[in-house]
Amino acid sequence: MRRIATIGVYEFDPAAFLSALDEAGVTKLLDIRQRRGVRGSRYAWANANRLQALLRDARIRYEHHPELAPDTDLRHLQYREDAREGVGKRSRVHLAPEYVRLYTEEILDLVPLDPIVDQLPVHGIAALLCVEATPEACHRSLVADRLAERYGFEVVHLLPF
Repeated sequence: MRRIATIGVYEFDPAAFLSALDEAGVTKLLDIRQRRGVRGSRYAWANANRLQALLRDARIRYEHHPELAPDTDLRHLQYREDAREGVGKRSRVHLAPEYVRLYTEEILDLVPLDPIVDQLPVHGIAALLCVEATPEACHRSLVADRLAERYGFEVVHLLPF
């Protein structure tokens, strides 16, 4: 069975991040963030240019797939739900049902996944990257679930703890 991994940025440092990818056999990282930057010095290593250099040194290929990223309106919908629940982006534990519905209808149902799947590594596995520490709090879990459902992938979530 083919596998796909997911990984976030939060709670990782660069060494632990690379170690998690290495232990899982990741040879390609698919960045599915709209904006490829992370605020704060703790996560500066995950900003696009630094991340790509880190991955290049580790011999992990990198691709940006903005077509799978939630747009600004969707992200703000989730931020409003986070505020209503009194949680911050970094402490979110789940996605709002309306966010899941709209992300699925407006992005996941429309983006052709065959070209992405066709370019996944034969040796090693690919990992879907976003920022949240847990997959349940991030759209990467929705993409991974779709890949499992449509293409039979086993999903492996790489966690910082």
